[in-house]
Amino acid sequence: MEAEIAALPGDGIGPEVVAEGLKVLRAVAEAYGHQFAIKQELFGGCAVDATGEPLPRAALEACRRAEAVLVGAVGGPKWADLNVEVRPEQGLLQLRRELGLFANLRPVRVLPMLVDASPLRPERLVGVDLVVVRELIGGIYFGERKEAGVEDLAAYDTMRYSAEEVRRVAHVAFRLAEQRRGILTSVDKANVLATSRLWRAVVSEVAQVYPAVQVENVLVDAATMHLLQRPARFDVLLTSNMFGDILTDEASMLAGSMGMLPSASLGIGTFGLYEPIHGSAPDIAGQGIANPLGTVLSVAMLLRHSLGLEAEAVAVEEAAEAVLETGYRTPDIAGPGSQQVGTAEMGELVAARLLGS
Repeated sequence: MEAEIAALPGDGIGPEVVAEGLKVLRAVAEAYGHQFAIKQELFGGCAVDATGEPLPRAALEACRRAEAVLVGAVGGPKWADLNVEVRPEQGLLQLRRELGLFANLRPVRVLPMLVDASPLRPERLVGVDLVVVRELIGGIYFGERKEAGVEDLAAYDTMRYSAEEVRRVAHVAFRLAEQRRGILTSVDKANVLATSRLWRAVVSEVAQVYPAVQVENVLVDAATMHLLQRPARFDVLLTSNMFGDILTDEASMLAGSMGMLPSASLGIGTFGLYEPIHGSAPDIAGQGIANPLGTVLSVAMLLRHSLGLEAEAVAVEEAAEAVLETGYRTPDIAGPGSQQVGTAEMGELVAARLLGS
């Protein structure tokens, strides 16, 4: 197979972990006889410094030409002033909307060898294997807003959803649930929010198309509690933009570290954007200790969803698990008896497994 991949390393630890994701992607190409043309572009805070905008035209056009996009993280203390008009995070929101990526898939699976890395008791982690499907380009992050002025110290952000926005992401979640254990949990705040009452009504409508899927509605505050008390009950969670953002950060603690979790942002067709769920982690940037496995597993999702290479995706996942089984750990998941390695070393170990060396 020949495919073009756009890479947007971003800021902080983004370039470090993306480098290891690309290393694994190149190992897949070598092992399976594929050709991946990789085009890297500036994105986020570094792009603001170089061009004055977080998503330069060259980066957007590279993404539009590509079969898939691999992204690091954006932002950091240098660009932390919330009062400036141009911020790195705006580039990520713009990219999602420009590319029509309305469904964000965030799988959370607790690997047996990492149970001790989680702050939860081991017995609560048995059988945890869930996917959060987050609506990505609607809701409060994209609604009408007003910043607080110097004299008028009031601001607002508007949460708005149309029935069609809910319907299209609900179909993604239901189809995924059909392929898994057949349980879908729709998370909302229907006892308070009008948008959540619309959300619940549309999800109930879409559920009629998928009679084999068991559906339950859970309020978001209850969902946060259940994720810690009995997370194995969940299969597919369907959420709005802001709720999904918060819930998946919480769910990362089940897996032991935010550095372990991948994500895929999808729209119509096979094109997708793939990134670890963590941020730019400026406190450890440049130290070579960031966990690249969230990015490596995002590469596996890229191979599966955008390139249709299921065997290669499974091989990447199995290679990452084999390295962990052998006892290698980055500092965020290190424990007694483990062999601590850095970012580049972890990427090299996974790539070597793929190449049989």
